[in-house]
Amino acid sequence: MQYVSTRGQSPRLGFGDVVLTGLARDGGLYVPESWPQIDAATMRAWQKLSYAELASEIIALFAGDDLTRTQINTLCQQAYSGFSHPATAPMIQLEDSLWLMEQFHGPTLAFKDFAMQLLGPLMHTLLDQRGERRCIVGATSGDTGSAAIAALRGLKTVDVFMLHPHERVSGVQRRQMTTVLERNIHNIAVDGDFDDCQNLVKALFNDLEFRDQHALGAVNSINWARVAAQVVYYFRAALALGAPERAVSFSVPSGNFGNVFAGFVAKQMGLPIGELIVGSNRNDILTRFFASGSMSAEAVLPSLSPSMDIQISSNFERLLFEYSGRDSEQVRAWMQAFREHGEYGVGAARLSAMHQLFSAHCLSDEQTLVEMQRVDREMGYVIDPHSAIGVAAARACRRDNDTPMVVLATAHPAKFPDAVQRAVGRDAALPARMQSMMQAPERVQRMTADSQTLKTYIAQQVS
Repeated sequence: MQYVSTRGQSPRLGFGDVVLTGLARDGGLYVPESWPQIDAATMRAWQKLSYAELASEIIALFAGDDLTRTQINTLCQQAYSGFSHPATAPMIQLEDSLWLMEQFHGPTLAFKDFAMQLLGPLMHTLLDQRGERRCIVGATSGDTGSAAIAALRGLKTVDVFMLHPHERVSGVQRRQMTTVLERNIHNIAVDGDFDDCQNLVKALFNDLEFRDQHALGAVNSINWARVAAQVVYYFRAALALGAPERAVSFSVPSGNFGNVFAGFVAKQMGLPIGELIVGSNRNDILTRFFASGSMSAEAVLPSLSPSMDIQISSNFERLLFEYSGRDSEQVRAWMQAFREHGEYGVGAARLSAMHQLFSAHCLSDEQTLVEMQRVDREMGYVIDPHSAIGVAAARACRRDNDTPMVVLATAHPAKFPDAVQRAVGRDAALPARMQSMMQAPERVQRMTADSQTLKTYIAQQVS
């Protein structure tokens, strides 16, 4: 299995190199040279597997010869052994043909654990085999950072520098990061929004001299292994609801587009997915794109669903690569236009092709609270604000009520206590294993959104 950059100016790499490289040196994102194909007979056999066993089958397709099958099996078993529910990703039926997949039973109560609990040990295994070390630099709107830190804390092969927007994540999200005091973990609160954090990370990776000097690596959703691990739960849900004999659709609250892109990958591999619905909050760049075919950034506005407070959806570049016929020159032109003018358009024909699979819907904070109230009132189920957007988007956009629709419930409601209290008038209990965190000491470095300041800080810490 070989991988190519969406911008076409970086060398082809194997799986291990892609995992450790993260962002391609030309600024693009790596994707497989071709998509693995899964036939119906194989899918039927997969219906009997545990979650970890299914993950092993799928990751093996992307890993090629860079890991042995025994290594992959061990990594997957270890990754999902710490989830608190025996089903790992249980599904709850909300109403006829509408299901919720709970993705918050991992160590940090969010869907990012599905990828990160695998990616952390995977990177450690690859680095240990090579006798190498990496300086991991990442940006988070809340959940990626805590999941990465939980997976990488204490590992001898990595130093972790995680940037989050100061006072723009929930208190629980912040403490899940800042109360981790291992020496290889460095939390940085940036004066700005998530896009400022993400731009700082990209600036460091695009400075090739600094990147090479400090052996930078990435665990954001630009890292292909993150996407590969997320493909697993699309298969898991669809196979449980009748695939491959019938199609299954998904509604995904998404900001950076990595989670929903994993659904696109599953469809490319042969999983019968009817439609993919993208849910957005007031930062509705994805909804506006699917309405107009134009990607145009606006100011990032704080919301009750902070993990989606994003206006630059990095993983969307992978989708552009596919819908351009893998035309890397066209992708480079779009990315240059966005960088220089804050906007690009894909044209009516490409947008029409995307509409065969994708639709999108956005909610204001007020509408999000109303949906949380409705789900609680009608179903007796407390839902977090991100997942509420997914449910509302499914109800608003689904084209076929007979096709099962799965909403990805991306976070535990206790991670967003203020929103839950406003919506339903009571708290969602934080799991007992997390409660001591709320009184634990914190360690965090506040910083302006300046790449040179960040470089200096990283160089001082790793030295």
